[in-house]
Amino acid sequence: MESQGTQGTQGGITVQRALELPGLRGGLPEVVAGAERLQRTVRWVHAGEVPNIASLLKGGELLLTTGLGLGARPAEQRVFVRKLAERGIAALVVELGPRFTRLPAAIVETARSAGLPLVQLHREVPFVTVTEEVHTEIVNGHYALLQRADEVHRRCTEALLGGGGVPQVLGVLADFSGNPVFLETADGQLLYAAGAGTECADPLQVWEGLRGRSVDRDGPPAGALLVDVPGGGPGSGSVRARLVLLAVESALLPVHRIAAERAAGSLAVVLMQARQEEELAARGRGDFLTDLAEGRIKPDDAPAQARVLGFKPGESPLLPVVMRLADGLPPGGGWAVLARAVAEELAAVGVPVLLGVRPVEGRVPLLLGLRSESERTAVADRVATALRAGVERAGMQRAGALPPVVVVGVAGGWAAASAGLRHAAETATAAQGLSDRPWYDARRLDIDLLLWRLHNYDDSALAAFVDRAIGPLRAHDQRSKPPLLPTLQTYLAHAGRKAETARELHLNRQTLYNRLARISELLGTDLDDPQTVLALSLALRARRHVA
Repeated sequence: MESQGTQGTQGGITVQRALELPGLRGGLPEVVAGAERLQRTVRWVHAGEVPNIASLLKGGELLLTTGLGLGARPAEQRVFVRKLAERGIAALVVELGPRFTRLPAAIVETARSAGLPLVQLHREVPFVTVTEEVHTEIVNGHYALLQRADEVHRRCTEALLGGGGVPQVLGVLADFSGNPVFLETADGQLLYAAGAGTECADPLQVWEGLRGRSVDRDGPPAGALLVDVPGGGPGSGSVRARLVLLAVESALLPVHRIAAERAAGSLAVVLMQARQEEELAARGRGDFLTDLAEGRIKPDDAPAQARVLGFKPGESPLLPVVMRLADGLPPGGGWAVLARAVAEELAAVGVPVLLGVRPVEGRVPLLLGLRSESERTAVADRVATALRAGVERAGMQRAGALPPVVVVGVAGGWAAASAGLRHAAETATAAQGLSDRPWYDARRLDIDLLLWRLHNYDDSALAAFVDRAIGPLRAHDQRSKPPLLPTLQTYLAHAGRKAETARELHLNRQTLYNRLARISELLGTDLDDPQTVLALSLALRARRHVA
């Protein structure tokens, strides 16, 4: 069951909690009206001194003032307080001082009759400190809501990946909300009902009371929460089913809506995953993107073919992206689920997307239409997050396997997209085994791509180069401590800047100097020589390709 505590139901905090924070507590607050309503939620904090400040507020604010805008006459003061109450602010906090040594009776009486919490501060406080403290608490409250919703989403995902289905997901939601949860068709027919434990009302009995209800005609029952489960592709607007949460045992909070909305995405995948045409369509898009990358489709012909597949970026710059999964995945399996999951995750990106799958190569190629090239980084961040979330939802990340690699190419026209997809696909393979990042810029991995190609062309030559360059250090690290390869790698990563190297390795300067001297002695080289530095840098990057 949910408990509000000092957090508001909207992810904010209560007036009572705000008064307990150091900023307001230092002002020696005295509640002179509305003490029974201190559990109101503070949505935001506002400070102001203008007479018409009520028109600037939206409701739920904690208003801080010294009273300069309250007016001099009782009639003006009553109107001021009454308008704030009508606006629905959480509380009015007045700092006593030059304007008021004590609050006038007109203000106190109006606040009492309107049920508005009224607080007077007997000591001066910095309003900016109060604002910062309360806003921090509010943001933390919202973050806590999201964390709780994420936990429910994780449990729903685990249930699905463990072989469960709709009943398990609904059961998780019912337990979380403490209320019955239903899945109904778009026209209101019951598909499944889940209760919140044996002590709560029978969900089917609850549903019986809803017979004859039309959501479109009558609206949802009082206290109900409705979330659509999408039935078509991203942006189609079609509804395949509907989640219904009813406030039978306890009130439904915003965190329950967040959890239900995230669960709806998983349910959409479950309800659609049996349709084999989805995987065929995803493979068809993957074939088109691969043919474009390999030059089998001319850039001039590509726009017309892409329109057939539903991709209409217009004159927008095209951003090529490729995700490569770990080796050893089955050729079928969750690819249709992955394509749908990623498409649903990408629906929020707000740009045209063409997504395909290539199960044999273990790749997911994409093209995105950008509004401008300046948004490349921001879109890449969101796409990488969506791709990884799709892999998780599809259950295609094996335990102990390398994480998926996402490579983003250069934005441009269709000709650039062709070359960019090919480059990104090769680079995604070459980047496997690098330190995990949300995504890689293809332009920054050309050295790794070159080393990977050399590895495939003549592995023994690459291995011999690595052994010549850093073999003595590898032998040292196998038999002695501390290992010296990490020191060399960090030193080169910082372009020979010793102070930064020591700071990252948590070493004092003399210890670092001793290690660098030992490295030079073992390798018989000068670490200040540019050619030596280049060779060592290449060898360190190439060692993951050789045994």
